[in-house]
Amino acid sequence: MSTAALKVLVFSHRPEVRETIITAVGRRPAADIGRVAYVEVGTVSEVLMEMDAGGIDLAILDGEAQPTGGIGLCRQLKNEITDCPPIVIAVRRKDDRWLATWSQADAVVVHPLDPLTAAETVADVLRTKRLPLVRG
Repeated sequence: MSTAALKVLVFSHRPEVRETIITAVGRRPAADIGRVAYVEVGTVSEVLMEMDAGGIDLAILDGEAQPTGGIGLCRQLKNEITDCPPIVIAVRRKDDRWLATWSQADAVVVHPLDPLTAAETVADVLRTKRLPLVRG
């Protein structure tokens, strides 16, 4: 792996949710992955700008974000961006995992986020970039 930090976009309209996600995943989700650098965004337009600009290695979207949730946004990104980076959806209810799968998410994590599970999920997606991985 490269020594440059991987860029991980974290989207939620609520700063405390972004902080929870970043804290759970950590700056180094696995030894073989290396360090990650976070790009925090709070609006859909910021997500679209960052994803269109390229350079994002993985996006973590809050499924409960307002006014547009990460589940619908994920589906839009997967259908509109050629070679879309992998996307992990954070949902509040285990029952919402099927929606995240519908959205073409690469993985799903469920709040409250377990740091071991969150870091392992992100590391697995960064390693394999395969569909679908569901944890929680």
